[in-house]
This record gives sequence, structure tokens and C-alpha cells, in this order.
Amino acid sequence: MDMPVTQDPAAVGAAALDALRGVVDPELGVNIVDLGLVYECDVHDGLATVVMTTTTPACPIGSYLEGQVQWTLLRVPGVSEIDIVLTHEPRWTPALMSPEARAILGITA
Repeated sequence: MDMPVTQDPAAVGAAALDALRGVVDPELGVNIVDLGLVYECDVHDGLATVVMTTTTPACPIGSYLEGQVQWTLLRVPGVSEIDIVLTHEPRWTPALMSPEARAILGITA
């Protein structure tokens, strides 16, 4: 008799965050994790909660990014439901970007 496999929430959360590196901002050509748009990504009992932002409150691709996050996370083993919290507090600044993203975009500060 097969026993159900219990997935480590930390491992599923790490896999979910890694998967989000595949979501690329089409205007900047850099993934949303390295851009610093993902503030939090946690997975508990199959529910992935993502707290994220956009570069500006009036960002025209906000709904596109949310859809890409949904699509991407539903393909991560151990994730069955998504809750996206879009926030603008704290406001996004280039300081939130990874050094790699800043280098790609030519931002030195």
C-alpha cells in the first residue's frame, strides 16, 4: 500500500520561488524575483501566497504578471492554489533589485 508523500513546506516554497524566476517582466527583460518585485513567497498545505508589487502603481502589465505568476506556480509540485497579494507598500525602488539585475539594466547605484 502506497503512503501519501508529505512534502516539506520549505522545499515547496523554495521550488515556488525558483519557478518565479521564470516569470520575466516583458518591458525590462529581467525576471520578477531579481527585479525585487516578489516580497514574499510561502507555501503551506498547497496554498502558495505571493506578496508582490509592480515597478509603479499604474504599471500596465500588473495583471499580466499576476497571470504569469498563477500559471507558473500551478505547475510546481505541491502547489494547488494561489493567493497573490499585490501591494505598493513598501514602494518598489531599484535598490530592491539583485546585483545581477542591476548589471543587466546598467544601473550602478
